[in-house]
Amino acid sequence: MDGTKRGCLQPRYNSPVVQVGLIGVVCFCCPGMFSALSGLGGGGQVEHTVANNANTALYTTFAVFGILGGGIYNILGPHMTLFTGCCTYVLYAASFMYYNHMHTSAFVIIAGALLGVGAGLLWAGQGAIMTSYPTQDRKGVYISLFWSVFSFGGVVGGFIPFILNYSSTNASVNDGTYIAFMSFMAFGTILTLGLLHPDRVIRDDGSKVTLVKYSDVWIEACEIMKLFKNRNMLLLTPACWASNFFITYQFNNVNGLIFNVRTRGFSNAFYCVAQILGSIGIGYVLDFSCKCRRKRGFIGLGIVALMGTAIWGGGLASQLKYDSNKSAMNDLDFKNSGSAYAEPFVLYFCYGLLDAMFQTLCYWTIGALADDSHTLSRYSGFYKGVQSAGAAVAWHIDSQKTSLLAQLLINWGLASLSYPLVFLVILLSVTDGTSKQEIEENGLEQPARINFSMISLETKFTIDQQILCSL
Repeated sequence: MDGTKRGCLQPRYNSPVVQVGLIGVVCFCCPGMFSALSGLGGGGQVEHTVANNANTALYTTFAVFGILGGGIYNILGPHMTLFTGCCTYVLYAASFMYYNHMHTSAFVIIAGALLGVGAGLLWAGQGAIMTSYPTQDRKGVYISLFWSVFSFGGVVGGFIPFILNYSSTNASVNDGTYIAFMSFMAFGTILTLGLLHPDRVIRDDGSKVTLVKYSDVWIEACEIMKLFKNRNMLLLTPACWASNFFITYQFNNVNGLIFNVRTRGFSNAFYCVAQILGSIGIGYVLDFSCKCRRKRGFIGLGIVALMGTAIWGGGLASQLKYDSNKSAMNDLDFKNSGSAYAEPFVLYFCYGLLDAMFQTLCYWTIGALADDSHTLSRYSGFYKGVQSAGAAVAWHIDSQKTSLLAQLLINWGLASLSYPLVFLVILLSVTDGTSKQEIEENGLEQPARINFSMISLETKFTIDQQILCSL
């Protein structure tokens, strides 16, 4: 029985599970806290316009550097790329504390744009680590591991404003909230220096993470341009676009609009708990539901599609009960509102469940298309780039005071459009061995081809005898 079958949780520092767990902790501290901050609605401010404009700038630059991030990661390596990316999260949180006192939006918007650059670098590297380090039959497990650790950052981040603003009557969060976020982000930034280079990571079955030495800017630029002609990437574009589009509606217009300040943190913590549960559940299905990997993908997609339809349908029923003119809705409190709080809380919890399931499915599908970290860093960068372009549009749509019902229907429609296209990618390109695309692009041998140089002399002699007898 090989190392993979014995279990994927080996306590070696250079094992994939430790390195994926470590990048999970980095994202716990940086994107996890950023998600908690965004989940407060308007970055914890009563007026959402500044946060919306900052997020529009953020996701615009994120769209560009998300796509470029894979190439930059391949050239600079993990330490410089991830450290630089994480530094921008600290600056972003600091800009909101500055806004609390100065009420000047320029710094917040500039910090948002810089965070888009940093996030592009961080997520391209994260995607490469998460999808290329595990073996093909354990990618769902590793994606779930990362997503659970990362989402737990949102749980902790959600309870920070809940505790620090428990007795506050202000509509905006206090300075201590932003300082706590900055402290976590600074720790995550330092932690990136502990990540190993991919060529030092050894899987539990003894194999090394595939690493092709690319250090030429021109080569990386050409490889990135090829992504826009790649059939699978084009088919996945609607799913990439939809995968963060709904965040604006859920954070600003469900959590941010319906609940008061302390309850937003409480609800957001459980949104992240739901993400953990959703990722673990769908990750198990994608790795263990049956022997055939393609069939597992179909089963996972079917579950996500059915749950997505049900949850967005529930969201529509809830949305019809209120609109953006009912400012009194943000008075709902987890402690004092009784049953009126229960329905939107359960809906928001289900939104978190669906978010993690949808994104885990996307990452699993991308991870099934190749194994080497360089290819998957580009694929992950493309995913985050297109995802961020969609998010930039979503934040801008909300800043224009677009009808909440219209925003919900757009989100539901985008998700529904992506399901059949993901089905095509799984049907055409996901196999039970090395992916077709990896064979074509990297010049690998077909797995079924026999390499006689690897066969023992005894086996060769047996084959020769059988041939002679047949003659």
